[in-house]
Amino acid sequence: MDLDPTLLRTFVAVADTGSFTRAAQRQHLTQSAVSHQIRRLEEQVGRRLLRRTTRSLAMTEDGEELLRHAQRILHSFDALARRFRPSPLSGTVRFGAPENFMGERLPRLLCRFARDFPAVRLDASISANLDLPALIRTGELDLAVVISLPGPGAAPGRPLRRTRLVWVAAATFEPPPGAPLPFAFYPPPCVHRQVGVRALEEAGIERHIVFTSHSQEGIHAAVLAGLAITAIAHDDLEAGMRIIDGRYGLPPLPEIDFSLVWSSGGKTPASTAFGELICEMA
Repeated sequence: MDLDPTLLRTFVAVADTGSFTRAAQRQHLTQSAVSHQIRRLEEQVGRRLLRRTTRSLAMTEDGEELLRHAQRILHSFDALARRFRPSPLSGTVRFGAPENFMGERLPRLLCRFARDFPAVRLDASISANLDLPALIRTGELDLAVVISLPGPGAAPGRPLRRTRLVWVAAATFEPPPGAPLPFAFYPPPCVHRQVGVRALEEAGIERHIVFTSHSQEGIHAAVLAGLAITAIAHDDLEAGMRIIDGRYGLPPLPEIDFSLVWSSGGKTPASTAFGELICEMA
């Protein structure tokens, strides 16, 4: 049985509005055309779908069942139409983000944007130690996800996510006897490093930075090998790591915000579309 999507749309409109008259207005049809399409749909499925009197309109049990399927079918049709609809957007979007923001979702984000907007070129800078706020201020990036501490100095962008920083070490970590605690950090200007080092200084804890890496993978490898402690977002905790807040005198760390920020001239239709996609998947 091949069901006509046009008939399904009219049927869903009747169900949504509870009225042939309002469904006709929504579908830009006459009321008699709506009645005709519903009759045709009932003939196609071989079941009565609506109970209609002069005062009320109600779904039959078969109508309720068809409605659930019709909504899913039309949703899939609409998604398919969007997928193959030519995009009017073109140009270049220059985007920056810290390495730990999207994680495994980043490839899906890039793939979806390339699929939906094939005429837009994306220049992405993903790193833990880029000074993204500075690149936004100078206009070298159109938009970026930036990390900031909550409060008056927070990034003036669109909030995406808040998480807290934690001290972590390998489950087997043992501090070296009689020596400063070993730490692994990204190079400056990483926010994790700035916040962590400041907290250690304020707590008067002796430290020794034994490992530095530009990549999250490198920092996590050093931690999991038992070489060092580091400060990471709670969301980035991996198997084999343990939170050690409060141990060895380590002070608590603050929460951090991820925000989406545009440069003064960077809010183009293409960058806006990409920003909306980031917010949807963040």
